[in-house]
Amino acid sequence: MPMRTATIEGIGFWTDGLPSWQAAREFVAGGALPADAARKPSPQLLAPNERRRAPETVAVALEVALAACAEAGRDPSTLSSVFASTHGDLAITDYMCATLASEPRTVSPTKFHNSVHNAAAGYWTIGTGCMQGTTAVSAFDASFAQGLVEALAQLVDGTEAVLLVAYDNTAVGPLETMSHSRGLLGGALVLSHRSDGPRLRATLVDGEAPPPAGALARHAAGNSMAPMLPLFDALAGDGNDVVLLKAGPGRLLRVEIAHG
Repeated sequence: MPMRTATIEGIGFWTDGLPSWQAAREFVAGGALPADAARKPSPQLLAPNERRRAPETVAVALEVALAACAEAGRDPSTLSSVFASTHGDLAITDYMCATLASEPRTVSPTKFHNSVHNAAAGYWTIGTGCMQGTTAVSAFDASFAQGLVEALAQLVDGTEAVLLVAYDNTAVGPLETMSHSRGLLGGALVLSHRSDGPRLRATLVDGEAPPPAGALARHAAGNSMAPMLPLFDALAGDGNDVVLLKAGPGRLLRVEIAHG
């Protein structure tokens, strides 16, 4: 892949104990967790009843997506989007598999509706009234890097701005023995061609990703989407201007950051 560039207009972040990008930045700077952190995301995009019923993967994806769009000053309905998740919602997948194996006639229509990998993207486009294209990406532990590659490719193809959202939750049941994931984590970026603001330069190279060492990477290390955290640590100002994100077996996405 040739080198791709983009400006970061807005950032959204949510994980257990750090319910905003501001909280994440303060944590990177000083190491303190907010005392009154929200226990779960509550995206205002959804009506109260929908908010209560939405799975936590949808809730965290919408929470960070809205925050990124707000920081960018962008109308969510105008943005194409890329939603990246390692597994989708593993708790619902576990429920579906167990129920289909034992009592298939009792499958919950709501859980079935939320079991698809692009559930968060669907809630987003319906809730915002967005008619732009949306893409759901899954590439195991390279999901974030490949989502970023897709978003950058859309900019190269002429899209003015694109929203990238990445998220994962806790693994449960037999699936947890094969793919460990703890806690809830979501991050979002609004990327564009604008000249002002932090800029990314990314290219694919050969190699293996080094162990992450940043504060956010340590805090949410157990989550499947943790491979994205070196970039968010760098954007929060941990002093690194180059990060290496796992992009597949023996492949890395090398991202250089120029702080605007």
